[in-house]
Amino acid sequence: MELSIEILTFLFFVALIASFIDAIAGGGGLLTIPALLSVGIPPAMVLGTNKLQSCAGAFSASLYFIRKKAIDFKQIKWILLLSFLGGSAGTILVQNIDVNALKNILPFLILVIAIYFLFSPKLGDEDRKQRIGLTLFGFTVAIGLGFYDGLFGPATGSFLTLAFVSLLGFNLSKAVAHAKILNFASNLAALLFFILGGVVIWKVGFIMMIGQIIGGNLGARMVVTKGKKLIRPLIVTISLLMVAKMLWEQGYF
Repeated sequence: MELSIEILTFLFFVALIASFIDAIAGGGGLLTIPALLSVGIPPAMVLGTNKLQSCAGAFSASLYFIRKKAIDFKQIKWILLLSFLGGSAGTILVQNIDVNALKNILPFLILVIAIYFLFSPKLGDEDRKQRIGLTLFGFTVAIGLGFYDGLFGPATGSFLTLAFVSLLGFNLSKAVAHAKILNFASNLAALLFFILGGVVIWKVGFIMMIGQIIGGNLGARMVVTKGKKLIRPLIVTISLLMVAKMLWEQGYF
């Protein structure tokens, strides 16, 4: 399909802003998916094209975190594989079922994230006590949220950050960095299956990819340099905005 230069420019800037936010707090898909739908792209194509551009943002942020040695690959190499497998399974399933039921419960799940970070004053720059082992984390959280990312996707990064903080005891900056690379693994898996399904609009995806790469890099820089001063209030704010947006779309307001 042919889109005007004005629409492509609009999508570029939406991708940039979404990627910046997503690198810090998650939830970028709640900006890019409505933007793609608003310009007349069919829903099936929206999901595939969105995964193409969001994969670039996740890669850009992950690469910055890796360069700054914010990610411990020895700890999470198998967890990454489980996230990839979960994303693959979710993407296969989403092409055969209706996921509208998830939209009804998602606002309340995201509200839990906002409440947790808002009322947990001990969260900061220091690691805390680990509550479960990495193996259990991998076979529950990583594969489960990877599956969710392939199936539906919004706020996966936020859920992963919460899991790393509450279950593995990671400090906020470390949690965001590790959440982003797991998010990239499930995004990549989903993208591969969407490509095989032929539901990616490459021109739109590549233009938004440029915005995602810029925004993801800038967001990752903010995580490394600003740490908890930026991450915690932004996670709470973005989570509450996501909840309000979804409840409004569902007719609660």
